[in-house]
Amino acid sequence: MQYISTRNKERQYSASQAIAQGLAPDGGLITPAYIPKLPRSALEDLKSMSYQQRAVYIMKLFLDEFSVKELTDFANAAYGPEKFDTPAVAPVHKLDRETHCLELWHGPTCAFKDMALQMLPHLLTGSLTKLEEDKTVCILVATSGDTGKGALEGFRDVSRTRILVFYPKDGVSQVQQLQMVTQEGGNVAVCAVKGNFDDAQSGVKQLFSDESLRLELAKQGYFFSSANSINWGRVLPQLVYYISAYCDLLRDGEVESGQPINVCVPTGNFGNILAAYYARDMGVPIQKLICASNQNNVLTDFLRTGVYNKGRTFYQTCSPSMDILISSNLERLLLSLTQSDQEVRDYMKLLNQQGSYQISARVHGKLQRLFAGYCCDDSQTKRVIGQIYSRFDYLIDPHTAVAFDALDQYRQETGDATTALVVSTASPFKFCDSVLEGIGAPAQGEGLDLLDALAGRTGLPVPAPLAGLRDKKVRFTQVVEKDSLVDAVRGLLE
Repeated sequence: MQYISTRNKERQYSASQAIAQGLAPDGGLITPAYIPKLPRSALEDLKSMSYQQRAVYIMKLFLDEFSVKELTDFANAAYGPEKFDTPAVAPVHKLDRETHCLELWHGPTCAFKDMALQMLPHLLTGSLTKLEEDKTVCILVATSGDTGKGALEGFRDVSRTRILVFYPKDGVSQVQQLQMVTQEGGNVAVCAVKGNFDDAQSGVKQLFSDESLRLELAKQGYFFSSANSINWGRVLPQLVYYISAYCDLLRDGEVESGQPINVCVPTGNFGNILAAYYARDMGVPIQKLICASNQNNVLTDFLRTGVYNKGRTFYQTCSPSMDILISSNLERLLLSLTQSDQEVRDYMKLLNQQGSYQISARVHGKLQRLFAGYCCDDSQTKRVIGQIYSRFDYLIDPHTAVAFDALDQYRQETGDATTALVVSTASPFKFCDSVLEGIGAPAQGEGLDLLDALAGRTGLPVPAPLAGLRDKKVRFTQVVEKDSLVDAVRGLLE
């Protein structure tokens, strides 16, 4: 399979090149030239397989350069029992007949980013071998909370890699920050940015497009790549859990073969729900893609109006992984809907120069047939945490609560009772203060003390990776201005 840039379909890349480079030189996102269709019997065949076997089957459709044995080794290493606390890897939890929750937080950092970031290092190092690349890859990551820790853990002490994570100062939860600044490994570094996630993400993209810096680092034996969802190697493993979830529903008799479901995804950078869109394109009978946003509701407005406008107030919320105003992966969706790299280039140029763009009526019509968008503020998010806990004895984090609220809004607005899959993106223990408040136990204390408070209130055990933070030493304290990210990069590579 060949890959193309969202901004230039003429230049093609192999899968290895797409994964190793992360971002196209023209600033576009490298994406498959087409999305392969699942064979007619695939979902029935997959329902009896393990998660690892499903991952191999699905990824092989996109990675013809890699053998089944290579992918099997990767999947067993990424999703084995030493990494995930359940053999199901991404289990589906039933709340009632029409509502199920896809739990994506059973990995080593207790967040959904593990689903891709435990696989990406294997895909990347395998790609470097196939490309006979002798340079060391310098992985740059901007994080709104969970990607950073997931990437650090995934690439910790991986040979021929260095990784530098930028996170917004005061823009992540206390547990998320502790997870990052205590990260172990000889090839890792973490740096806070004075600004929000969009500042960090824009800064990283500028580093990728800095030709003089690229040449400078090449002379030192380094080249840039990314572990953000701008890298196709991040998005591809996310397709797996949507297909896997439908197979679980089939296996357990919750849906019949071919029966449609709706999927509700809390998302900021649009990568997670994009993977669901691709799974639908491959043949999973997903009827409606419900996009859930917090008070930073740029995606909600875009889906409703066709106008993407980043020029708005930025809010720091209790669901910080969605505190984003520039949703990078939307660019991949635009290419799929328009089939025109020129149109995508024009939109991205307008976004960069004017801060907004408006898609055509034709494209907006396609968008609305596929997607619905809803949002809620922090007070409603916390109410939903309490409601779900009271009604189902099921504890959720703020991001998942935003998704449950979006699903409820959608159902009330449309009357659509189609079986729904709500995507749960993080352990509630990563956001103890908000969760405690939501279930009626105002948080007393801060940081790690709240882990014990939430465990005591609910009777649930603190996840081992979070409990272990108590014994870790803070290693990284650097803070940079949003236009000085290059200084941190040079420091990492000195």
